[in-house]
Amino acid sequence: MDDLLRVPRVTAAVAGFGLVLGLCVAAGPASAQATSAGRSAVQKICHEPVPSSVLSTGSHRTPAGAPAAAIRVDQVGYPTGALKQAEIMTKSKPASALHWVVVRAGSCTVAASGLARPDLGAWSKRYGWVWGAGFSGVHTPGSYRVGILNDPSAASPWFRVGPAAQLYARPLANALSFYQNERDGPDFIHSALRSAPGHLNDASAMTYRTPPVDGNGNFKGSLAKYATGVRINATGGWWDAGDYLHFVETTSYTEAILLQGIASFPGQMGAGASADFTGEARFGMDFLQRMWHQKTKTLYYEVGTGEANSYYFADHDIWRLPQADDHYMGSNPHYIYIRHPPVFRAARPGSLLSPNLAGRLTADFALCYQVFRKTDPGYADGCLREARTVYSLANTHWKGQLMTAIPFDFYPETSWKDDMMLGATELAIALRDAGRPDTGYLRDAAAWASAWIHGKQALTDTLNLYDVSALADYELDLALRGQHVSGLAVTRAQLLANLRGQIQKGIHVAASDPFRFGFAWDQYDTTTHGAGLTVMAKEYDALTGRPVYAGWAQHWLDNILGSNGWGVSLVVGDGTVFPDCMQHQVTNLVGSHDGKPPVLAGAAVEGPNSFAATGTVPNMRRCNANAPGDVPYAAYNGHKAVFQDNVQSYSTVEPAIDLTALTPLAFAWMDQASR
Repeated sequence: MDDLLRVPRVTAAVAGFGLVLGLCVAAGPASAQATSAGRSAVQKICHEPVPSSVLSTGSHRTPAGAPAAAIRVDQVGYPTGALKQAEIMTKSKPASALHWVVVRAGSCTVAASGLARPDLGAWSKRYGWVWGAGFSGVHTPGSYRVGILNDPSAASPWFRVGPAAQLYARPLANALSFYQNERDGPDFIHSALRSAPGHLNDASAMTYRTPPVDGNGNFKGSLAKYATGVRINATGGWWDAGDYLHFVETTSYTEAILLQGIASFPGQMGAGASADFTGEARFGMDFLQRMWHQKTKTLYYEVGTGEANSYYFADHDIWRLPQADDHYMGSNPHYIYIRHPPVFRAARPGSLLSPNLAGRLTADFALCYQVFRKTDPGYADGCLREARTVYSLANTHWKGQLMTAIPFDFYPETSWKDDMMLGATELAIALRDAGRPDTGYLRDAAAWASAWIHGKQALTDTLNLYDVSALADYELDLALRGQHVSGLAVTRAQLLANLRGQIQKGIHVAASDPFRFGFAWDQYDTTTHGAGLTVMAKEYDALTGRPVYAGWAQHWLDNILGSNGWGVSLVVGDGTVFPDCMQHQVTNLVGSHDGKPPVLAGAAVEGPNSFAATGTVPNMRRCNANAPGDVPYAAYNGHKAVFQDNVQSYSTVEPAIDLTALTPLAFAWMDQASR
């Protein structure tokens, strides 16, 4: 395949998007500064303190009441030519129209002003009105904030306007830093958060057949009777989330997203880029190659156990730094699975594999070839052999629950045809890059695409861990360009229609949300769904060569970077207000709790959800943060969704490798599309 086809060429502007959102076009600055009262209000807005979260743990103060108005913006900022909107939440309907201004830092001059309209809908009983303030006409690079003339205290955080490459350079670097800090094993990277390697005992880890477990993942007795007698090197890999577990389920997904990003955006994520992800992709691939044994055709799918039973302690039972585990509690038998995490085998050597894992691993190994074929041909050739072997072992007549994790409820994936479509597509592309004959993989990819498009699960979700069809649609469309293969089961038009259908699903959901987010806030994985929607919109525009959904792409990225009811960026370090009290052991024990370094920069958290979890573990440092102004985040809950910045709440502020994977890809798309 022509490598140039991977580089999208679209513009950032989009016509008509403002009409969909109901934006008002920014007026000129003169009216805002026409009176001395107006000039005074602008000065107050300009000099309002920078908002930040307030650590409330151990405080006996009475938190401040919710403000009458709050302004939400993308705290990272807006590319020069992009659509720009702020949302203003108010407790009551103003007697007269809200007069907003965009104030430039330094000079404290007004860059734009206007009347907030129309009402975008009610967010909650407390905030019954949300107003749009559009300022797309602001193009001059610089730092800005949005304020209300009759309520200067409601000023937004400062944000930047400038070239996309400058705006997203830091978020890309943060995302890379997140994965570097999540490294396990001997090849960890020293940082302010990491001072020593962990889980070196994994170099000689015992493997086990999967034991029967209950819904919580508990098993009876010891794992001894399930031991295979085979030890493997299971070191390395990224920690899955705030714990120290490793899953092929989430690692294979993360690897596919990162490798595709490197292949598509070498200038943003590839070798030589300021945020070079190739080292991290190689690190993740090395771990997957320890989990997949090519010689014996054996797959191991999990390292560690989250739960055990009343006799044995498991990963989720204790709170500690990773370097403690190799000698944790000496020879105490209750902690044997902490010192020596079990490795679980997927099936007997040579057996067929769960098709979700087989499809994604095929994609990983094939993408590995595409990314490393020029810099390390021997390594790449090995990846290509592994891709073909794993693909041949996919059990495409699988019945019952897919293999994901112990217990299944950790990652309850139910689809696999999308994974097979992605695997076959990337394998076909790899063979073409290698100049080798395609022995049917492109036809297979088209067949899997047709099965997906005409199946019951199509258009039920958008791009995330559980549905990679959008990524597969995009890659297969590129693979089919210029090809004249007759009799394929799918057409490019059908692939494009499937991608468009998923985006339209997001737009339909957005219609009932005053912030126009394309995924319901009261579900798991809200943050990564927002990034996925941005990626899908950019994919579609690249394939059509027209900026059909560019405005939506920008807006959905805005949502997860601060333009939401809580006014919080859901990616740590990206913006002004972000989670300080994540459920992440290293961050909780070593990091700061006030937003100052060291923080786990780049970590995408779960995001708002239908509930905030509770529960402590011994040695956990209590940590709870309020929104700026010492206002509890609960004051901003709405649309059946809650957000809590509390170390106990894994349901809202636990980060994970799969949750973060789409953010660097989204930033790379935004950068490339604006060039």
